[in-house]
Amino acid sequence: MLKKRNKIDASFSMSSMTDIIFLLLLFFMIASTMSSPNDMKINLPQSKTKTATKAHVVKVAINDQGQYFVADDGEKPQMVNFEEVEPYLQQVQATDSAVFVALHADENVPYKEVVRILDIANENRMKLVIATKTPEKATE
Repeated sequence: MLKKRNKIDASFSMSSMTDIIFLLLLFFMIASTMSSPNDMKINLPQSKTKTATKAHVVKVAINDQGQYFVADDGEKPQMVNFEEVEPYLQQVQATDSAVFVALHADENVPYKEVVRILDIANENRMKLVIATKTPEKATE
């Protein structure tokens, strides 16, 4: 009788598996560096609902020419320089510590102008809301 001399080896070669893993790693590293944040398109949100508050609200508005306007509840907006915004808000906060600042900024206002108002509210520990426009409902 003749016996087979070939024994079955139950081991597994990892060399091909490591090659595939390294290729996938290289692919994902290259793919992640190809995308840049400048390619991202951002759609700014619009509010669909109107929220009313009974709290004391001070309006700060910035028009497209970069002019600042402030108005307390029910008052007519008055034009001020940027340097006058913080003292005005501090004066209103001295009379009512639970004041809300509503920021109305034109969509063409540079982002840094909005951040300047956010910084003022943050430094003075004021609650700030950013006003958005609500889309007009279509009439039937």
